Amino acid sequence: MFKLKVLGVLAAFGLLTACASDIEQVRTVEATGSPFTRALTEEYRQFTIFEADEMYDWTDASYFARKGLAAAGGEVVLPEDTAAWDLPADKVDEITAARARLIAALDGGGRDQAPELAARAQGRFDCWVEQQEENHQPDHIAACRDEFFKALEELEAALAPKEAMAEPAMAPETYLVLFDFDKSDLNDAGRAVVDQLLADVAAGGAAPGISLTGHADRVGPEDYNMGLSLRRADTVRQALIDGGVTADQITVSGRGESENAVPTADGVKEQANRRVEIIVQ
Repeated sequence: MFKLKVLGVLAAFGLLTACASDIEQVRTVEATGSPFTRALTEEYRQFTIFEADEMYDWTDASYFARKGLAAAGGEVVLPEDTAAWDLPADKVDEITAARARLIAALDGGGRDQAPELAARAQGRFDCWVEQQEENHQPDHIAACRDEFFKALEELEAALAPKEAMAEPAMAPETYLVLFDFDKSDLNDAGRAVVDQLLADVAAGGAAPGISLTGHADRVGPEDYNMGLSLRRADTVRQALIDGGVTADQITVSGRGESENAVPTADGVKEQANRRVEIIVQ
């Protein structure tokens, strides 16, 4: 995260004292709460110890120690918000899209159905964000990123419906397009999702039905966000039509700010909520 570069002697002493207190507490704290919060406590405990004892990064060690202490008290703390970190510009879209996948898995039952995998995925995501901001230890960045995606894929697999013994109905395919703040045009990551959808539709042969549901975060008036959510859905609709899908295969709706993927207070920016959900059947 944005770190203080220059500190006065007294301020530095006070900061290090506070850091040390958080770090020492998380080393020995006994976690309470759900299986997920207990597993998450351990993830942040190990990350804190690594940052403090091996990297000597007291600021980030203390920050993640506080997240660990909150989890130990039974609080469901969220993965890091990418907007709070000074990430390289060429990594922002990838990490933001990864966070949206993680949030979807966590909110889709991951915390309850596979608590250890869910905690592992969240802990490794936060590690990736922290290492990517520092951006000078490629081996550490790659390790956190790879461990995150491995845990996330295992988590998503654990949440996938089990195949029935009888001939199963074709399961709907889902896609997620994220949008920049107050925008309804496709960014590069969104274009890549649409291109993948078009490729999948072409490979399937049969003409599918495609539903598009637009959403907005909670910044701005409700009526404005309803219109924005519809414009986002219409943008994806036009991109699909331009790619060869016929208009009668597509239905469009908007939910405005009423169905957030990540619950927030009014006025809070959250990219996971600025989305179009696509279901192909």
